[in-house]
Amino acid sequence: MSEGSGDQAFEEFAFDVFASRCPSRSAMEHLTGRWGVFAVAALHAGPARFNALRRRVDGISEKMLSQTLQALERDGFVHRDARPTNPPHVEYRLTALGEQVADRLLGLIELLESRMPEVLEARDSYDVKRAEAPAR
Repeated sequence: MSEGSGDQAFEEFAFDVFASRCPSRSAMEHLTGRWGVFAVAALHAGPARFNALRRRVDGISEKMLSQTLQALERDGFVHRDARPTNPPHVEYRLTALGEQVADRLLGLIELLESRMPEVLEARDSYDVKRAEAPAR
């Protein structure tokens, strides 16, 4: 890629998340990995400081939240605003792209939460069938 070509080189590239070497795959993994969905969904409510996010995303370690936010920032989904105050004031917010992704993720979250009775019923049914099946 030559200097100055910028995004034009990418416009001709066919991104395919199913291709192992496609850069869209790592972005998808950052978003849908164990903590990415929760971080993006939590930031959809508005800008938040690190500790507020950590409290909102129950069960995430400080290290994992930091790594997740860095990956999402690198991919352009999250913006980190560090103000040079004492103590430092760092706030995270979704970018315009992050907002679009969050809207879709929240739709999936809402669908899942509203259909959990069916999911739990399916799990119970599966477990009963597995318990009744003869051992192999």
